[in-house]
Amino acid sequence: MKKEIVINSSSSETRIALVEDGRLVELFVEHPENERMVGDIYKGIVENIVPGMEAAFINIGHEQNAFLHFSDVTEMGVLYKGIIEVESDEEDVGGSKSVLDKLKTGEEIIVQITKEPIGNKGARITTELSMPGRFLVLVPYANNIGVSKKIESIREKKRLKNIAREIKPDGFGLIIRTVAEGKDEKILKGDLKGLLNTWQRIQKKAEKEKAPILLHKDLGMASSVVRDLFTKDIDKVNIDSRKLFRSILNYIKITQPQLKPRIEFYKKQMPVFDSFNIESDIEKSYDRKIWFKRGGYIVIDHTEALTSIDVNSGKFIGRKRHEENSLKVNLEAAKEIARQLRIRDIGGLIVIDFIDLDEEKNRKKVYDELKRELRKDRAKTSVLEISEFGLIEMTRQRIRPSLLFTISDPCPYCKGTGRITSKETMVTKIEQWIKRFKISSKERRLNLVVHPDIADFLVSGNGNILLKLMFKYWIKIDLEEKDTIKTDEFYFLSKKRNVDITKEFMH
Repeated sequence: MKKEIVINSSSSETRIALVEDGRLVELFVEHPENERMVGDIYKGIVENIVPGMEAAFINIGHEQNAFLHFSDVTEMGVLYKGIIEVESDEEDVGGSKSVLDKLKTGEEIIVQITKEPIGNKGARITTELSMPGRFLVLVPYANNIGVSKKIESIREKKRLKNIAREIKPDGFGLIIRTVAEGKDEKILKGDLKGLLNTWQRIQKKAEKEKAPILLHKDLGMASSVVRDLFTKDIDKVNIDSRKLFRSILNYIKITQPQLKPRIEFYKKQMPVFDSFNIESDIEKSYDRKIWFKRGGYIVIDHTEALTSIDVNSGKFIGRKRHEENSLKVNLEAAKEIARQLRIRDIGGLIVIDFIDLDEEKNRKKVYDELKRELRKDRAKTSVLEISEFGLIEMTRQRIRPSLLFTISDPCPYCKGTGRITSKETMVTKIEQWIKRFKISSKERRLNLVVHPDIADFLVSGNGNILLKLMFKYWIKIDLEEKDTIKTDEFYFLSKKRNVDITKEFMH
């Protein structure tokens, strides 16, 4: 499989794409005013402790207080939970009681962001700090040694653990990352030295500055993606910004100089994302409906509680019986769903409605195919088997808002529903307003301001509706069109007083 990283930088945003065999599989977008927060370390103030929620709210200087669950006060390595094997003799000393003993309202506390703010929810944080380098993760106030599960060789794991024991300072834990495979002690020591220097700077700032204050800003999106994703299986990194190219090249020269030839500055006039056919894939990530080559499609809908994905056969007409045709569509859908979850970075609860299959062996094939494709995903996933209703329930690790919320704004008209008030309903609302007005006011001349589409419907739809309303309620209404207002808005102005009186007679 050919893997490439493509980085496009503009004045308004930086976009980083991971491409596998010519197809977009992951996309990271960062805006200058909304930089990546995961990994940032703060000195905050405990604002509120809620035992019933088993959580505390910490003021770290953001608009919303950060959320600190009691489990994140005692858990080791929250940022890397689920991808390490830990070697430790320490027992868990967690529990609500012990946490309540540690946390006091008004006290200062050092925390790290593990999940970015989403909607009205503040960032999720932990007190268990971890600082990623190129090859190692330094964990202050711990005594653990961990090694990436992706290093499969038992001998290599043992060698790396032995090195870790030799170089690990007292009072720190170490996690060995996947890219450390095959590296000698000198390289790992160099990485550790840089991390220890960073930690000393954090400690000095924490002692001098008052909370809330940012103590340490993790690498920007582009640099962190290169740090975390640029491994030996990446064939090339293409960058269209000279500034970013130099920055990343300097970083790789220090950490892994042998990978330097794989970093290229993109010089062509054609936009880099067009050149790699990425832009069209991004455009499709806006779509609710995604078609397959064979004619089937999936529909992705986001709700407050979960994301639902519906599989349909669409235009697919197979030559075999229904069961086999449905199996083919479902297997193709499983691959595309796994890919779309990565591209759109959809997290939380996900429910997938596959086409119904009668045979248990076929249902298992679909489940196994989805699980196999999800193994390519760096985010942690948990998948249940197909239920008797043909549904698969799964969860996917959520660290930042999904791509939909990063590259788009809510529609000011439909407010996220995908629907707007019908013209007929708007007429009903206008008539109800006139009824209330007629009961409470003696005025008989009004100005009605509406969107041009509604104005056209009022004078030409089902006869002249506006004229009928004027005769019915015996009120003179002058119509005014305004394309700057929404189709589901209207305003009534008093002719006599020349003031907006809409709110006075709303329900």
